[in-house]
Amino acid sequence: MIRVVVQKSPIDIMAEMVRVEGEAGAVATFTGLVRADDGVETLELEHYPGATEGALTKVAEGACIRWGLSAATIVHRVGPMHPGERIVFVAAASAHRGASLEACAYLIDRLKTDAPFWKRETRGAEASWVEARDADEAAAARWER
Repeated sequence: MIRVVVQKSPIDIMAEMVRVEGEAGAVATFTGLVRADDGVETLELEHYPGATEGALTKVAEGACIRWGLSAATIVHRVGPMHPGERIVFVAAASAHRGASLEACAYLIDRLKTDAPFWKRETRGAEASWVEARDADEAAAARWER
C-alpha cells in the first residue's frame, strides 16, 4: 500500500502509524519539524498540485520495489507553519527492520530533491525564499545505483 498526501492540516502521527503497520514485522518512520533556525518565525510551503503528489508517489513506488515494502507513506504539509510544527511524516513497512530503515532514509532523502515544493521563511518583517541545499542533493545522490 502506498499513501501519499499533501495537506494544509496538521499531521496525525498516530493515525498514520495505524494505517501503515498492517502485517509488517517492522515500521521505520521519520518526522520532520519546522526549525527556528536564525529566528525563523514562519515557514510557508507552496507546491504544484498534482505534480507534487505524482513525484512523491514515484519515490514511494521506487522504495516499495527496491526494498519489498508492504507499505510506504509520505504525508507533507503545505501552507504556513511555525517552529515545532510537523512538516513531513514518512513511514516504511516491511518484514524486517533493515529494509524498513533503509527505505525510510531513502524516502526522506529523495522527496527533498524530487518533489516540487517551494519554501519561504519569515523573520520579523523580512521574508525570503529558501534555496536548494547541496547537502540534500548529496543525500539523494547516495541512492543512485
